[in-house]
Amino acid sequence: MDAIELLLTRQSDSKLTEPGPSIEQLNIIKQAALRVPDHGCIAPWQFIVVEGQAREKLGSIYHESAVAEQQEDKVINRAKELPLRAPIIIIAIAKYQQHPKVPRIEQVQSAGCSVLAMQQAAFAQGLGGIWRTGYFAQSNAVKLALNLNELDEIVGYLYIGTPAVDCKKSPRHKPETYFTDL
Repeated sequence: MDAIELLLTRQSDSKLTEPGPSIEQLNIIKQAALRVPDHGCIAPWQFIVVEGQAREKLGSIYHESAVAEQQEDKVINRAKELPLRAPIIIIAIAKYQQHPKVPRIEQVQSAGCSVLAMQQAAFAQGLGGIWRTGYFAQSNAVKLALNLNELDEIVGYLYIGTPAVDCKKSPRHKPETYFTDL
């Protein structure tokens, strides 16, 4: 797949199944994450790979966090199942570092770029992926369970696997709606 085709056809696939990425595919995905813009070369990221039985451990972390933070029953009841929606999940974290020229927002954006780069690398290799956030990306209890500090930001959970449904999505937006000239 060439770069233009990738950029113009990339999509999120919410129904993912086995197989997940091979070791070689996962290595490419990891390398893509580290090639994103990084002002000051400070590498403000951390990634946690969750696969196999670790997905159940993440589900337990979600469940315990939802209970501890008194979330609604719907969130608590679904918590353990959420990480089982794909063969592999990569948790992307912005590791904020005090820097005179690189503000927090740039560091978070860099980590966000890494999620997109990983998803594109997965897609280019015939895999599917979806970037998820929501309550569990904002939960202080989840951050604590993952040994993150209060300044760290979970920018997303990248679910990766094989698309369960072959459903090509057509573009939803037109450039003229969002681009103007100065």
